[in-house]
Amino acid sequence: MQSSRPGPVLLILATAVALFLLMPLVAVIPVSFTPARFLSMPSGNVSLRHYQALLDNPAWLQSILLSLRIGIVSSILATALATMFGLGIWMFQPRFSALLIGFVLLPLIVPPVVSAMTLYFLMTTLSSFNNWIGYDTWLGVALAHAVMITPFAVVLILVSLFQVDRRIDLAARGLGANLATRAFKVIIPNIKFGIATAALLSFVLSWEEIGVTLFITSVNAITLPRLMWMGLRDNIDPSIAAISVLLILVTAAILAFRIIIDRRKATDPQ
Repeated sequence: MQSSRPGPVLLILATAVALFLLMPLVAVIPVSFTPARFLSMPSGNVSLRHYQALLDNPAWLQSILLSLRIGIVSSILATALATMFGLGIWMFQPRFSALLIGFVLLPLIVPPVVSAMTLYFLMTTLSSFNNWIGYDTWLGVALAHAVMITPFAVVLILVSLFQVDRRIDLAARGLGANLATRAFKVIIPNIKFGIATAALLSFVLSWEEIGVTLFITSVNAITLPRLMWMGLRDNIDPSIAAISVLLILVTAAILAFRIIIDRRKATDPQ
C-alpha cells in the first residue's frame, strides 16, 4: 500500500514556499526593536522604546478598542443580513435568485475606490440628518464596513445552506411547522458552523479594512489600520512595527489554540 505522506522533495518545496511567504512578517520583528526613531534594522543595540510608546500613547489603545467595536457591530450586522438573505434564497427559491445573488455580490466586483466614493457620499448625506451615524462616526464606519463584508458572508452562508438536505425542511413543513420554526429550529442549527465562520471572517475583514475607512473618516473615528497608515504616511513611526508584532503574536496564538482544539477533538473517543 502506497504511503499518503508527502516525499522529501515536496516537503522541501513546501517549506521554501512557507518561508518565502513568512519572510515579510519575520522582518518586522527586529525592526520593532530598533533604538532609532525611524524604521530600520537594529545595529547592535536593541530597545523596547517603541513598545513602551504603545503604552504611553493612548491613541493606540483607543484605536484598538474602536476597531474592536466596529468589527463586532459590522460582523453581527453582516452575518445577520447574509443569513436572512441566504434563508430567503434557499427556502423560497425565487425565480430571479441568480440575479439577486449577483446583485448582493456586486461589491466584490466593483473597484474598491468606487465603493469608497459611493459610501463617502452616503455617509455625508446621512450626516446632514443626524450626528450619530454618518461621516466620521464609528456607527457610520460600522455600517460602511457591513456593506463591504456582507457579500463574503453571503457566499459562506449559501455554501452551508446548499449542503443541507432539503428534505428536512419539507418534513418540518409537513408536520405543521411554521416559517419561523423551520428557519430557527430546523435550518439554522444545521448551518451554525457556517454562520460562525461567516461572522469570524466578517470581523477579520472589518478589522483590517483601510480603503473605505480613509474616505469616510477624518479625525474622530480613527481605527487601528487608519492610525497605522497615518504613522507610515506622516513620520514612519517604528511603533507600527511594534503593534504589527503584537498582532502577529495574537494571530499565532489564536491559530495554535484552534489547532490544539482540533487535535483534541480528533483524539477524543466518540
